[in-house]
Amino acid sequence: MTPTPGRSPRVPNSQRTLHITNGDSTVSLMLQADIRGPILPWRDCLHEGPVPAGLGLRDLSAVRARYLAEGWYRTLEEIRREFAERDRTLQGFRDHTSVVLWFEHDLYDQLQLLQLLDWFSDQPLDGTALGLICIGAYPGVAPFHGLGMLTPGQLAGLREQQVPVSDRQLLLGRAGWAAFRSPDPRALLPFLEEDISSLPFLEPALRRHLEEFPSTGDGLSRSERQALAAVAGGARTPGEVFRAAQDMEEARFMGDWSFWKVLEGLLDGPHPLLATGSGHPFRYPPRAEGDDGFRRQSLALTPDGGSVLEGRANRLARQPVDRWLGGVHLAPGLPRWRWDGEGSTVVAHSPSRVPPGG
Repeated sequence: MTPTPGRSPRVPNSQRTLHITNGDSTVSLMLQADIRGPILPWRDCLHEGPVPAGLGLRDLSAVRARYLAEGWYRTLEEIRREFAERDRTLQGFRDHTSVVLWFEHDLYDQLQLLQLLDWFSDQPLDGTALGLICIGAYPGVAPFHGLGMLTPGQLAGLREQQVPVSDRQLLLGRAGWAAFRSPDPRALLPFLEEDISSLPFLEPALRRHLEEFPSTGDGLSRSERQALAAVAGGARTPGEVFRAAQDMEEARFMGDWSFWKVLEGLLDGPHPLLATGSGHPFRYPPRAEGDDGFRRQSLALTPDGGSVLEGRANRLARQPVDRWLGGVHLAPGLPRWRWDGEGSTVVAHSPSRVPPGG
């Protein structure tokens, strides 16, 4: 894509392009690759926690900041400041002659891309060019898990693959973001039946999102099932379980902190599916790096965990779910949305069809 002429001669060359990407590891590589211009990391794991419909950027950022501060290693005030600065930078995009979106194929990135495309779809660009670099593979790098695996030279070479963001992509961004944020997850089903090939990684990413809903069979999300299977397969420490579960993904999207929340859910409640070898509560690593006590924790299946993993019991009969997935809040007293793997669809279970607690 050829950027449009600068709107103001006062903009220095190094500031003409605003780069927006998925996180700090990619930012570090971009700096090493001498990619000029401000770089904005879009730090938010939208695949977990509330992303309710009906909120603009400012109000949604406030919701996300509160959620992230609940179980993460940073304070609410720190996250609020970071989001406020992020949003100000985004809203000032017209100070640049072009904006380039750098993203990958996995669910984490595709949701961030949807959010940005939706936002830009409502903005007059006023001569600022909007471009996209989005890949799901790289020659000689296999398996490819993300931009952070590339060398600075390889990353710099991706600029040749930059394409203009099309009107169709902006429309899909708006429609897909609305479907993801709907309180009814079935809104995603007709969207996925449309021609969304201009965003080629979106369909598998959103189907992976739907697999996080409790299964009609065992009541587990796919991430929970993979965690239990990893432990059953011999993984013991949190790190070992995380790596084994990630190996079961077609496109890795979950960071370790997100995965610790999955483990915590399996270790909680009156009928946990996992237990620590010591019998003590599962502990998160503290703010300081290198917590040996966390890394050495051993995990094992409980009898309930074994029964659920083998399909002889439903997880929701042991423990109700309380979790947000996009715009859907799964909690007692709310619609019981379930993932039907055989039909590749989402269904609403009536109370009479769900075991107690489900």
